[in-house]
Order: sequence, then C-alpha cells, then structure tokens
Amino acid sequence: MLTVPLYYFLVSAFKTNDEIFADPLGLPSSLSPARFSTALHGARLELAVANSALVTFSALVLTLCLAVPAAFAIARSRSRWAAAMERVFGLGFLVPTFAALLPTFLMSAYSGLFHTRLFIVLLLPATAMPLSVIILTQFMRTIPPEMEEAARIDGATTFGVLRHVYAPMAMPGIATVLLLNFLNFWNEYLYSLIIIGPDQAQRTIQVALPTLRSTAGTDYGVLTAGTVLTLIPVWIAYTLLQRRMQQALVSGAVKL
Repeated sequence: MLTVPLYYFLVSAFKTNDEIFADPLGLPSSLSPARFSTALHGARLELAVANSALVTFSALVLTLCLAVPAAFAIARSRSRWAAAMERVFGLGFLVPTFAALLPTFLMSAYSGLFHTRLFIVLLLPATAMPLSVIILTQFMRTIPPEMEEAARIDGATTFGVLRHVYAPMAMPGIATVLLLNFLNFWNEYLYSLIIIGPDQAQRTIQVALPTLRSTAGTDYGVLTAGTVLTLIPVWIAYTLLQRRMQQALVSGAVKL
C-alpha cells in the first residue's frame, strides 16, 4: 500500500496541473526535470536542505552525547535515585508540544538566540531525551554485568567500559534512537517556523516547502517535486539504519 503514495508523488513531480487532475495515477507525458529545478530555485530548497541537514546532524550528535551516558549511568545503577531519574525522563512524554511553545519562545528571546539555528540545535535534543534515554536504558540493562567485570579486570575505566562494552552491544538501540530522532528532527516544523521564521538564509526544509504554494495558483507538480526532494534524505537514512533497527526489534522479541 505504501508504494501507491510514493508512485503518486514521483509521477506527479513530472506532470502539469491538468495532467495531475485528469489522470492522477497515469504516467507523465515527459520526464523533464524542470519542476525539480523550479522547486529548488523558487523556494531556495537547496539552502533549506543544507540548513535542515546541519540542524539535524548537530542535534543528533548532541542527543547521543547526552543520552548514551545518561542511559549508561541509569542502567548500571541499582539505587532508588536511578529509578527516580528514569521516571523523571518518563515524565517528558506527558508534556505536549504546544504547552512548551510559549516558554520556549521566551527562553529563546531572553537567551538572545531568537531567529537562530543554534537554538533549534539545542532545543531538539531536549525534546528527544525522554524517548532516547528510555530506549537506551532498556537495551543497556540486557548487557550481562560479567562483561563490565571482565573489562574492569583488564584495566578499563568507566568511560572505557561505556565505549568498548556498552556502546557496541547497544548499537541496535542506538540505531533505533538515531532513526526515530532523525525523522522527528528532519520533519520538525512548528518550532522552526516560530524561532527561525521565514529567513531564507536559516529556514529549514519544512518551513521552506510551503512557500511553493501560491494564492494565485499553485503548481502542484512543482510542489510535489519539492516534496520528493525532502523525502530523499529520509529514504537514505532509513536504508542505512533499517538493518540495525530490525536487529533491535528481533532481539527485543526474543527477550520477551
């Protein structure tokens, strides 16, 4: 069933409005890439894609740098403080997106980072920490403690245990976190629109894409071509990480 929407997007990217409405699933009369070129130059999508890639990559790196050590500490500890901290991260699921909009706007204004990509890079990991820490903690708890004891005997430090034992064995969980957060970060629209705004030099792809619409008459072929361009990085990320994510799902099913 998923192939039908993908097919519709691909063929519509080469059609005129008349062709789209007359025969939505029919083949285009030509395969000219003119609409892709119009989408790129009309909304500066090439710059928007670069901004989205920069924001997404930076946010993913920061998320892993924060979530992996936090999950490592919680998974290894058996104290009540660790259990309480895990519940605190779980509370992050209860905060709706719109409820945090006004405090986030005020924070960006008071910090002097309003209308900057830097604030989005700092904000996105904060929104991703609850899910990331919970997933990674569950994966790291499945690692036998004997593995850490053997590493300690060999003289490994705490950081060495994390780097050489826990991180490699929790790689399916890390891949799952990367893929889920990549989809969320790449498709983030609300905060990017409010914080960055319509500035062409900084706006992300999801903010730039709607500018292809026109009240005078939208060229849906161009709009669809722009949408296809935004889907390509998602497809690449899924292709690279899907095997690791499948390993995570299978290993979780075996443990159950």
